[in-house]
Amino acid sequence: MDPFDAGAGGLLRQPKSVWATAGASVVAFMGIGLVDPILPSIAQGLDATASQVSLLFTSYFLITAVAMLVTGFVSSRIGGRRTLLLGLAFVVVFAGLAGTSGSVGELVGFRAGWGLGNALFVSTALAVIVGAAAGGSAAAILLYESALGLGMACGPLLGALLGDASWRYPFFGTAFLMAVGFLCIAVFLKEQPKPARKTSLLDPIKALGHGGLASAAVSAFFYNYTFFTVLAFTPFVLNMTPYKSGAVFFAWGVLLAVFSVIVAPRLQKRFGSLKVLGGSLVLLAADVLVLGYGSHTAAVVCTILSGAFIGVNNTVYTELALGVSDAPRPVASAGYNFVRWFAAAAAPFFAPKIEEWTDVHIPFVVAALTAVAGAAVVVVRRKALTLPQALDSARAGGTPTAEEPEPKHATEGGVTVFVN
Repeated sequence: MDPFDAGAGGLLRQPKSVWATAGASVVAFMGIGLVDPILPSIAQGLDATASQVSLLFTSYFLITAVAMLVTGFVSSRIGGRRTLLLGLAFVVVFAGLAGTSGSVGELVGFRAGWGLGNALFVSTALAVIVGAAAGGSAAAILLYESALGLGMACGPLLGALLGDASWRYPFFGTAFLMAVGFLCIAVFLKEQPKPARKTSLLDPIKALGHGGLASAAVSAFFYNYTFFTVLAFTPFVLNMTPYKSGAVFFAWGVLLAVFSVIVAPRLQKRFGSLKVLGGSLVLLAADVLVLGYGSHTAAVVCTILSGAFIGVNNTVYTELALGVSDAPRPVASAGYNFVRWFAAAAAPFFAPKIEEWTDVHIPFVVAALTAVAGAAVVVVRRKALTLPQALDSARAGGTPTAEEPEPKHATEGGVTVFVN
């Protein structure tokens, strides 16, 4: 089946509940990159240093990482719809409060509450979309990945447009959009069936006892450090106006979306997941080195180009996390995301600190080394990470095989995939 087919069950013929969830997902993913173009403005407005403002990412993703152990526990008990609404309510409240902050400490604290809400929402969204979508998992997952890419692209753009007037406006804008998403899901999405077995808080940790899943998580940890060095530290290096910075990261997000949804599956089908992942990580390492040592123009080009490699990596890591382990997919994904999001919390904190201790180039050297470390884990642990050949090629093409039945995210109910 072609998931782009506009016929019955195709990507464009989905129930209102699916479009409501996907639309809210776009806004949720926008929240990740929203602060990118306004980080210098926030620092100036609150009289804060770059390292202090970067805690906006650290607090957000630290809470997100820990929440990965909680979201499955919650959604398997109260259901997917209520979990989505609870997450959206948290985002509306804390995004709105973030816009009223009088100090960087307050803003960091409100951003942490926002991260909890986003984790509850986004970690459940794919399960809900798959459960409610017409046309099987291929169209549903493609729709989810498209929402991710669109949100990552539009977040910096919205931050720039609203942030040019005041750094507070993007936070108020997000709260408003998420309130609209709350109403749409409340109206259009019916309650999802609860799983037969409730997820415990320790199930994701136990799942990491599988060598393949643990290897994927460790490799993704190193990769995420590189990813979020680019996302959180580069705006200070570029030192551009919110409009220009927003345009750079919009182009970055467009490449991320295109390479995640369209290019990566074709590369996987031709070369295999592990070769694609290892090669993309090495190219990302080279890209961030040029970003750190090149001219300002080179830094802009390499920032945008990194979106292509990040898009490919996101897709392949998702495939590995969902397929390499024998644990239920929601549980395996929760354990995987629990590990890798700690790197997303660490990079925004350590990158500006490393600059203070050394110079502006060294944070990118560290980021290049972590990307290479991620590739090294893939090479050394390739046997543990190898998917069955038929399964690997089928996933790349988006078609289930006899070895890979249709996913059961909706009935397994817990955490699925969180933003790549």
